[in-house]
Formats: sequence, structure tokens, C-alpha cells
Amino acid sequence: MPRVLALAALLALCATQARADPCTAPVTGYRAGAVVTGTVRYVGDADSLCIGQGPDPKTWIEIRLADFYGPELNAAGGRAAKQTLVDLTKGKEAVCTVRQSDRGPKTYSYDRLIAQCRVDGASLGDLMRGGGVSEGGRGR
Repeated sequence: MPRVLALAALLALCATQARADPCTAPVTGYRAGAVVTGTVRYVGDADSLCIGQGPDPKTWIEIRLADFYGPELNAAGGRAAKQTLVDLTKGKEAVCTVRQSDRGPKTYSYDRLIAQCRVDGASLGDLMRGGGVSEGGRGR
């Protein structure tokens, strides 16, 4: 029995929890057309990322790309699509223009601000398509 308890304790120490995205800044209160800028700090999937001016995740804003519907992570090509977005953006400055939802006047979807983002002057939606990533996620 002591070996079982020791093994259970060791497994508990080694277990990793699923990480939720670290961006926690509020996304309500933005109007369509507002511009939000920051360094890309985290990429959640093929069409969402976090930007922030500094290293504190409490100030990072999660963005849902308005011009690209990426495949879900668990769908075929989802992980590769996320990696493409990471490769295109991680550590770069993003300029994001807030857009309304396709389904009404809101400018956010769940905990993500809806925006069209540019990196190095190019639209991320265009860059993703140009990188061979097929759109495949559900609409907003």
C-alpha cells in the first residue's frame, strides 16, 4: 500500500493541467472601428490570439480574427493551422481594427474581441490563406 500511495503522489506531481488561454483583459466596451495594438503574446488556435503592450497576461486582449475562420484544434489540420498562425505572428506587433459580429452589433464573441489584424502591414486572414491554411471553423 505505501508503494501505491507513493506512486499516486508522484503521478500527481507530474500531472499537467490543461492550460486555458492566459489573456484576461476585458473585451467589452470597444466600438467597431477602434484600433487595438500590441505584441502577439499567445496564440490559442488558428483564428484567435492575444496581444498586449507588456508582459502581464491580465492586460492581454484576446482577439478573434474577423477575416479568417480557422479549423478547430481537434479538426483535421487544426494544430498545423495554429502553428502557421504562431509562425506568422508570435512576438510581432499586431494592429487590430475592431469589427462587429456577423450576428449583430456586438464587437466580441465570448471572451474575444472581434477584429481584423495586420502584422507587418498584411492582413492575418490573407496571410493564413496564403500560407495554405483552409478555412473550416464555424461562423461567429
